[in-house]
Amino acid sequence: MENEWPLARTKWTKFYLHPADHGLSTDAAGKGGTVTYGGLGDGVTFLTPPLEKETEITGPSAAKLFVSSETEDADLFLVLRVFAPDLKEVVFQGALDPHTPIGQGWLRASHRKLDPKLTTKYRPYHTHDEKQPLTPGKVYELDVEIWPTCIVVPAGYRIGLSVRGRDYVYPGGSGGRLSNMKNEFTGVGPFLHDDPRDRPAKIFGARVILHMGPDQPVYVLLPIIS
Repeated sequence: MENEWPLARTKWTKFYLHPADHGLSTDAAGKGGTVTYGGLGDGVTFLTPPLEKETEITGPSAAKLFVSSETEDADLFLVLRVFAPDLKEVVFQGALDPHTPIGQGWLRASHRKLDPKLTTKYRPYHTHDEKQPLTPGKVYELDVEIWPTCIVVPAGYRIGLSVRGRDYVYPGGSGGRLSNMKNEFTGVGPFLHDDPRDRPAKIFGARVILHMGPDQPVYVLLPIIS
């Protein structure tokens, strides 16, 4: 029986993003590099090798990114994912959506300001009390909260982290819709971020660049239970 949250026996483990092969590994990136994606696009997915043993992930997660944008802002959509040996994604029935990934996190770069008193290593706490526009081309350090999850990933499966410019879309097809809701379920339930008034293409549609290397350790911190 557990008596606390997060679990006291959590082994907080950093999985580093690698630019060359889009790998995800507990070994830090040996060489620097960048990965570029469209600010309103599907982004890029980083994958671990097949897991050597069954691995439990229980608790909140967080990502550390170094990002630059061609404009004064960028929206980041992070998706924590699990893939079977044939690379078919494993999803679950959410509160509404039948194709829910194991974890998601969102951050608008201009809202990156942290509250130092409330922030922990596994939960960045953003104040949302000040807009801090980006200088195009300048690299910024961003901490992104990823909602808690609980899953045991079998040996041979892979853990993935997608960094996207738009909402997650389940690759296996539609999840249908409810009669009292206008939006089709595509993996995030009713929680879509697609209003062009809030995300004008001239600001959020430019290229976003992820910077990583020995001096810019880009990782996702996962709560591994041992």
